[in-house]
Amino acid sequence: MKLVLFDCDGTLVDSARLIHEVMARTFVAFGYKRPDVSATKSIIGLTLDIAIARLQGKPHVDDEAIAMTAHYKSIFPEVRDEADMQTPLFDGIKPLIETLAARDELLIGAVTGKSRRGLTHILEVNDFTPYFIVSRTADDCPSKPHPAMVTECCDETGMDPHDTIVIGDAIYDMQMAKAAGATAIGVAWGYASVEELLAAGADAIAHHPNDILSHIL
Repeated sequence: MKLVLFDCDGTLVDSARLIHEVMARTFVAFGYKRPDVSATKSIIGLTLDIAIARLQGKPHVDDEAIAMTAHYKSIFPEVRDEADMQTPLFDGIKPLIETLAARDELLIGAVTGKSRRGLTHILEVNDFTPYFIVSRTADDCPSKPHPAMVTECCDETGMDPHDTIVIGDAIYDMQMAKAAGATAIGVAWGYASVEELLAAGADAIAHHPNDILSHIL
């Protein structure tokens, strides 16, 4: 048996445009300039309050970052519903998940810096809910790269971290996996470079979703 844990943003779905727009509107609402897209992409994967504080150059989450987090969450649904703010699956992800779900020796889960509500929405609109039997979100655990998301998924499913594979596009995913004692597979279609993923501890790099199969099956 193996437990396969997927990050969401930048791994399953291409959500950078949406996340950046919500972040930019939040910063403007609090009197700041819109952050650069590259800056926003660099914090995708972190828990939202920590991501906002880091974009501001703050060492810790303060009251303003907490207020900005609340504002971000309040406007997220309306921005997400705008016609040009959809979050499509990356090419090849749907058949990959369906292939993995058909294997009795594999369990599939999600470990994400999204909220529980955000992850539920992604799973529901893509008909993935039956396939993901375990998940941890920003509402459940400390932010990546803390290993809790992985270790708690392992505990819930009765799996050992050494039999667990974390798949993600961010350095935080790789660092989290290694801290938990799991295998880390970086994906090249997300928001961090291959070089950054390898430096963060990736055991392998997938350049297309089909590549993941060779590292699991």
